[in-house]
Amino acid sequence: MRDRMPFIAGVLLFIGALASMSLFTVDQRQFAIVFQLGEVKEVISKPGLNFKWPMIQNVRYFDRRILTMDTPEPERFITAEKKNVLVDHFVKWRIVDPQLYYVSVAGDEVRARTRLLQTVNAGLREEFGRRTVHDVVSGERDQIMEDMRSRADQDARKIGVQIVDVRLKRVDLPLEVSESVYRRMEAERKRVANELRSEGGAIAEKIRADADRQREVIIAEAYREAQQIKGAGDAKATAIYAQAYGQNAEFYSFYRSLEAYRESFADKSDVLVVDPSSEFFKFMKGSGGARKN
Repeated sequence: MRDRMPFIAGVLLFIGALASMSLFTVDQRQFAIVFQLGEVKEVISKPGLNFKWPMIQNVRYFDRRILTMDTPEPERFITAEKKNVLVDHFVKWRIVDPQLYYVSVAGDEVRARTRLLQTVNAGLREEFGRRTVHDVVSGERDQIMEDMRSRADQDARKIGVQIVDVRLKRVDLPLEVSESVYRRMEAERKRVANELRSEGGAIAEKIRADADRQREVIIAEAYREAQQIKGAGDAKATAIYAQAYGQNAEFYSFYRSLEAYRESFADKSDVLVVDPSSEFFKFMKGSGGARKN
C-alpha cells in the first residue's frame, strides 16, 4: 500500500491539473469566447462554471460593462457660418456581440475605440456643418446628441458594439474668436447702457420739469386763495368798521382821532408841523374848553 502512495498522489495531481485546464469561470461582468484550434467554437454570455477541452480549446474574455471613450483634447469643427468651435465630448459604449466584435477588430479595444472615434467625429462634423453657432451652443444641442448617438450606433453595430450615449461636455469658440466676440459684446453692452442712461436722463428732466410746473401751479393757487381770503377779511373788516361808524359816528370819529394822535406822537423825536386851527386838533380843543368850563 505504501508503495502505491506516490503513484496515487501523482494520479491525483494529474487529475487536478487536468481539471484546472478544463474548467473555467465566467464572471457576470464578462463575455467568454471558446476557441478551438483558433476558430470560434462557442460564445458564453451567462456567468458560471464551464468546461473546455484542455490543450485543444482556449478561452478569451471581453468586458460586457458600459465603457467610456473620452477625447483627451477638444476637437475643432466648422459650423454652417464657417466659424470654428471647440467641442469636448465623450461616448458611452459596450460590446453586445462578442463574436462579431472579435471578427471585426480582433477583439482589440484600441482598434474598436479608433473606429468609434472616427465614426463619431465624422458624424459631429456633418451635424455641426448644418447648424449655426447658436444652435450648437444652446438651441439644438440635445437634438445633435440624439442624432449623433443614433447614427453612430448604426455603424457601431457592424463591429458588434452598441453606442449607449454621445454627450457634448463643452462647446466653446477658439480663443481668438472668443476675444473678438467678447469685445463685440462689451461694445454692445456699453451702447445699451448709454441708451438707458440717456433715456433715464430724459425721464428725470421730464419729472423735474413736471415737478417745477406743479410747484408753480400750487404756489399760484395758494397765492390766489390767500388773496381771496385776505380780500374777504378786508371786506369783512370794512363792513364791521362801517357798521360801527353807523351806530355812533361821533364816537367813531373820536376813536379814529385818538389812534391818529397815538401814531403821530409815538416818538419824542418826531416833528409835526400842523396849523393849530386844523381839524387834526379838533378833539384836543374840545377837551381843553371843557376843562375851562
